[in-house]
Amino acid sequence: MAKEFHRADRVADAMRRELARLIQHEVRDPRVGMVNVNDVEVSRDLATAKVFVTLVGEDDRSKIDISMEALNKAAGFLRTQLAKEIQMRSIPRLHFRYDETSVRGQHLSALIEKAVKSDQQKADEDADDAENQSGEQND
Repeated sequence: MAKEFHRADRVADAMRRELARLIQHEVRDPRVGMVNVNDVEVSRDLATAKVFVTLVGEDDRSKIDISMEALNKAAGFLRTQLAKEIQMRSIPRLHFRYDETSVRGQHLSALIEKAVKSDQQKADEDADDAENQSGEQND
């Protein structure tokens, strides 16, 4: 059975694509660096939209807060630009949110990689110890 797509989902997808383009090409604020638009959640009544973004290469929380403040101040401008590109009666109000899932995912991947490397080293050491013990017994 085919998945149902609601109007809010279609609007969110169109807004995500267009916002990514607009932020990259139209926002001139130097506080806003390279931004990835990860997701847009539009309310069922199409009145508001939460825009989840990440900042490429930015780990400093104070700089992230400054960039998010700049994006939220540019929300009116971006909403106006969206109205020109997307044919709708009214465009949802934009609320930008920093999306920490990718940062958390990278941190967890690093922890997993560290654990795997540690396990591999321990296994190698155990194998070396076993070889040394069997060599001593044969002598």
